[in-house]
Amino acid sequence: MTARIGVVGIGWWATFNHIPTIEDCPEAQVVAICDLDKARLDAAGDRFGIAARHTDLGAMLANERLDGVMVSTPHTAHTAPAVAALQAGCHVLVEKPMATSAADGRAIARAATKAGREVLVPTGANFTAYTARAAEWVRAGRIGQVRHAICQMGSALEDLFAGEPMLETADHMFRPPASTWADPARAGGYGWGQMSHSLAWLIHVADLRFDSVYCLDGKSKSGVDYYDAACARATNGATIALSGSSTTPKHRGMHMDIRIYGTEGMILFDNERARLLLSRLDGTDEDFAISPQEAEYDGTLPVRVFARLCAGHDVVNASDGECGARVTEALDAMYRSAATGRLAKVGG
Repeated sequence: MTARIGVVGIGWWATFNHIPTIEDCPEAQVVAICDLDKARLDAAGDRFGIAARHTDLGAMLANERLDGVMVSTPHTAHTAPAVAALQAGCHVLVEKPMATSAADGRAIARAATKAGREVLVPTGANFTAYTARAAEWVRAGRIGQVRHAICQMGSALEDLFAGEPMLETADHMFRPPASTWADPARAGGYGWGQMSHSLAWLIHVADLRFDSVYCLDGKSKSGVDYYDAACARATNGATIALSGSSTTPKHRGMHMDIRIYGTEGMILFDNERARLLLSRLDGTDEDFAISPQEAEYDGTLPVRVFARLCAGHDVVNASDGECGARVTEALDAMYRSAATGRLAKVGG
């Protein structure tokens, strides 16, 4: 079976990553695209040879017999197309952050459960072999009960969150717009834009759900968060330290450093040094080998998993609707705390 895929939101990441990746997948084909801007539709349709071009999502869902839909609209416009596609019987890949309010995140997760379809949020590190091993250690009780975690991330995106053109995209078909990434009124900022990656890894591996968050941030010149420092408590009582920074030098790139501490040991993950370590109180440690190439972020990996999912293959969805909802809840509370200077309860 070759899965029929539709794409909603024809911008930078859809044309640079999503559509080209599906083109290289034997299991799937992009057969339809949808955007409110007809000029973008025609430019992308001509570039990738896609004849079915829609400015109305309902028409695309009704007429194209889709198996899956990829939602790559601006952050604040994920919920409606994701829910509509699920209700139409499609699996859905929805860009991170899955939603920009706790209520919307839960609405997408509920819609997936009701439809019996999968939501996949493309936080690429979640879909690696080393992440599967880290989650396996936790599920097998190798570190005992999770009691504390440190979750640090940095990205070389000072320009993007300042509302300036992103240097690396100068020769791309479309460039990421400041209205999505650097507008505080439209969920711009480092938390929504990047910490969704590190939180998704932590939540998937440690199986945590946030209860409350206290956050301080530092602003870019556009008024969105450049820097985030937060402490949180999970519903199981575990404490969590969160950190994020937009101003990593371009030649260093993105890095994540996550440590999970339990009653019997700890896990250390660091993609910059390409290492995943299990250290136990009884000394029965493990070192899972990661090559430098595996440690580099691969935006195509979750899209390839989605193609196989839509084609009916058995896949492990390591960043599903529940994980996406928990990430959204954590970030929603983080932003509310930073705005008020007070501890924010999830859903409060």
